[in-house]
Amino acid sequence: MQLNKRQFLIGSAALAMAGNVRRARAASAISYWHHFTSQSEMASLLKIIGLFQAANADVAVTQENIPNSEYMAKVSSAVLAGGRPDTAMVIAERFADLTAMEGLIDLTDRVNGWAGKTNFPDNRWTGLSSDGAIYAVPAFAFVDWMYYRTDYFEEAGLAGPPKNFDEFLEACRKLTDPSKGRYAFGMRAGAGGFKYAIDVMEAFGSPIVKDGQPAIDRAAAIEAVTFYSDLFLKEKVVPPSAPNDSYRQIMEAFRTGQTAMLWHHTGSLNEISGAMKQGEQFSTAPMPAGPKAHIARVAYAGNGIMKEDNIEAAWQWVSFWGQTDAAIALLEGTGYFPASTAALQDQRITGNPIYGAAVETLKFGRLPNNFVGAAGWSENVVNPAFQSVLTGQSTPEQAVDRMVQGLEASLR
Repeated sequence: MQLNKRQFLIGSAALAMAGNVRRARAASAISYWHHFTSQSEMASLLKIIGLFQAANADVAVTQENIPNSEYMAKVSSAVLAGGRPDTAMVIAERFADLTAMEGLIDLTDRVNGWAGKTNFPDNRWTGLSSDGAIYAVPAFAFVDWMYYRTDYFEEAGLAGPPKNFDEFLEACRKLTDPSKGRYAFGMRAGAGGFKYAIDVMEAFGSPIVKDGQPAIDRAAAIEAVTFYSDLFLKEKVVPPSAPNDSYRQIMEAFRTGQTAMLWHHTGSLNEISGAMKQGEQFSTAPMPAGPKAHIARVAYAGNGIMKEDNIEAAWQWVSFWGQTDAAIALLEGTGYFPASTAALQDQRITGNPIYGAAVETLKFGRLPNNFVGAAGWSENVVNPAFQSVLTGQSTPEQAVDRMVQGLEASLR
């Protein structure tokens, strides 16, 4: 159920008042920094805090939401100035920086002695561990998948979602009807679009980095960029606005019926479900496989402890996120998928077919590329290089050469 603003504020105030009472009675009070900011994220977090404090009356949690763009700056300042929170959200892309500044406490012994560890396969810990040491407990995952308009597919005589790039292209051609202002695919080539350009290159068989060294296969990458850009330039199965479309544009195009397919992750499920009916108007499917590899990203996020003070209470909090009820509360409020295999077996997931594509993706999904300079290269080189192909300023060959040179420079 979606909360309106008034309900959200009333609920937040009530929880804050209850928290103050609990805090007065609690033996320990801990702080939690995170970058949840949307209404649905905050409502879900408050629900998790309520569940936690109902089960742990001796611990009170004070949360502080920090905008994503400011998160690392504030955490870095806190580490240097001695103002660390007790606990904090940790995502794989920031893990190396957090450990480099010695911002996280080694939780290896606690994790190894924790009964809940068996619910988290090894790949859940990969982005939260370094040199054999574990620094955070997995909490949730962003799972890449595809949304598609079931009603449009039925109109076009398509039996189901495409399983590979050949079927994807065929479906794109059948679903596009410019006379209706309808396009098959919502291509994200504006801010954040680098992600899909990189994924397509890997799907065509080009690695990005191996053993810390540049590893782009030029021929495979050119083939990939040609295929992907041709959706706009040659096939014309994406909206004309694609070169500048970022998250908000591709989401609105799908929600309003301008596009029939969209690549994103589970975190946007609630927004789409609020605009159309699951099963009747839209459904989900695994990302289509490329000619050489089936690429879909699964990015795990967790919670770590940043200081020894109140470490027992802090451990109670970060490990609580591994419980099924906490994971389902977050899923139902935000679409962020559980990292725990126990939660994945819960009837609230197994009984809803919309989640099937995410469960399937967990079997083959890959962690995001994570190397020194990855963010800067992706945003400042890959994104504009691919955009330049769409706008006719570069050829796929020139764009790939620019990516290769930028990658070499970022890894020096």
